[in-house]
Amino acid sequence: MTQLILFNVFNGVIIGAFYALMALGLSLILNLSGVINFAHGGFLAVGAYLAYTMMPYTGFWLALVIAPLLTALLGLAVERVLIRPLYGRDPLYSLLLTFGLAFMLQDGTRYTWGPQTLPFQVPPSLTTPLSDTFFFLTGYRLLMMALAVVAVAGLFLILNRTRLGMRIRAGTADLDTVSVLGVNVRVLRNLNFGLGIYLAGLAGILAAGQLGLQPTIGDSLIMPSFVAIIVGGLGSLPGTLLGGILIGVASSVTSVFFPSATEAVMYVMMALVLLIRPRGLLGEEGRVQ
Repeated sequence: MTQLILFNVFNGVIIGAFYALMALGLSLILNLSGVINFAHGGFLAVGAYLAYTMMPYTGFWLALVIAPLLTALLGLAVERVLIRPLYGRDPLYSLLLTFGLAFMLQDGTRYTWGPQTLPFQVPPSLTTPLSDTFFFLTGYRLLMMALAVVAVAGLFLILNRTRLGMRIRAGTADLDTVSVLGVNVRVLRNLNFGLGIYLAGLAGILAAGQLGLQPTIGDSLIMPSFVAIIVGGLGSLPGTLLGGILIGVASSVTSVFFPSATEAVMYVMMALVLLIRPRGLLGEEGRVQ
């Protein structure tokens, strides 16, 4: 039983890392631009499929580097052409746009690569268990954890140590003032959107190696990512990270004792957090998005 619980806790941390990467990208876009990006799961799938297409030519490692960047470039183009004209309008417009875009991305991947599940091959050296006792510890699982940590650390480094990051944080607090001070808000929103989509593309590649590659791969991750934002607190990136890990571990451990409640537990957790602390675990008092 102890080994089973350890397995599910570790698996929950990994799943939580997917949620956190997705939720951090969603939170970046929501905090600065006020856009609820329902197409985030579609971008995740695109990143994974791009890596799958590149791997026979570049290998796994180079595809892992290039595919998220290509996904981010697609995100930059989408923001520039489709989303930018909707800024300043009722948020419902951008919500409906991204909702429709999610179906377009999903159908596009299904048309291009087919509806069937494709084998996403990772290097054989990463699939071997590192211990006979803890059979669930493989090189790939540890790689996923390491890359998630590096990505999150890199994001916080960008936000706190670069001019772009400081402008994003300032724009999140008061975009109008940032604009008055001479910052090109259009470019800022565009780069911020691309950064959020980059995290989705990276999460897609990591998830494909763990869950398999299919057009709907993002569907199972998008709603938990929104829940992670709410649990952690709107406007708080550390809270979003914490929320993703918590709901991932809670769902995985619940599957040991109450398998039928695996998905419901995260919504119960969200309801409890909102009842006790309406702004979320690390959300700011009076924060309105």
